[in-house]
Amino acid sequence: MIEIVAQSNEMREVLRLAERVAATDSTVLITGESGTGKDTLAAWIHDRSSRSGQAMVKIDCAALPSELIEAELFGYERGAFTGATEGRPGRFEAAHKGTLLLDEIAHLTVDAQAKLLRVIETREFERLGGRRAIKVNSRLIALTNVDLSEAIRRSAFREDLYYRLNVVSLPLPALRKRRDDIEPLSQLFLERSAAKHGRAVRSIGSTARKVLADYSWPGNIRELANAIERAVIVSAGTVLDLEEFSPAWRAAAAAEHAAQDRPTLADLESSYVREILDECRGNKSEAARILGISRKNLYERLNRDGVAADPTDPTDD
Repeated sequence: MIEIVAQSNEMREVLRLAERVAATDSTVLITGESGTGKDTLAAWIHDRSSRSGQAMVKIDCAALPSELIEAELFGYERGAFTGATEGRPGRFEAAHKGTLLLDEIAHLTVDAQAKLLRVIETREFERLGGRRAIKVNSRLIALTNVDLSEAIRRSAFREDLYYRLNVVSLPLPALRKRRDDIEPLSQLFLERSAAKHGRAVRSIGSTARKVLADYSWPGNIRELANAIERAVIVSAGTVLDLEEFSPAWRAAAAAEHAAQDRPTLADLESSYVREILDECRGNKSEAARILGISRKNLYERLNRDGVAADPTDPTDD
């Protein structure tokens, strides 16, 4: 059975809701950035459902040309189009009594969206070129990294289909928002990669652990898994050191760390104001003169920085 790392409060909350949903036949919409593990969560739900003994069938709506999506979803009869020398069932039929996973749902054509909506409402469809109604009993789980509300505003996605799919929404947080999961995920990927490639590495060194924990992971879990696997492949010992990660990844992590440590212009200005104020021993009139601003502007800046000041205080002069 599929297990998901959930040490962070953010992922624990997702799994609490997913566990309740798994026991039902409800349609589920899983959203999140690329690489956050939407496929894994969908499989986790299927494994814990009453349909776990049946197939979970996936179709990647973004990977297929638009003219083939309907044929893949609904199947086709012989002669339905040029090259259709025999009939073929579609993914809906293959997922009968199981789960149909619609990946990158936002890439469905408008025509395919209309037909999908009809299937959800009637639980039946016809193959392309066919006239016989085929009844289907499959659970739908849809995945997307696209803001469907924005797609609706652009008329790229049907609003009625969105509400049919969004019975239960499970938004997956980005890895940078669930930092408590980075270390256990890193260890999990290390163990899997070591077993896969026959390496003796068993743990991650302290320096590497800190860099892994601090990095923002724009590619999310997928990027973390790839980074760990590459490091494991080139490792020679039992502890994974930072030097064994790819130069490109180390450069990205270093650049991000440098940017985080670099003060903003507002920080520099605030620091300079405090420095001048200290030199003037708290005399704000003198500090304002040196800074080239009015006393009023100085007080506004101090209040903005959280330094309480009374502009009528006679001791300032």
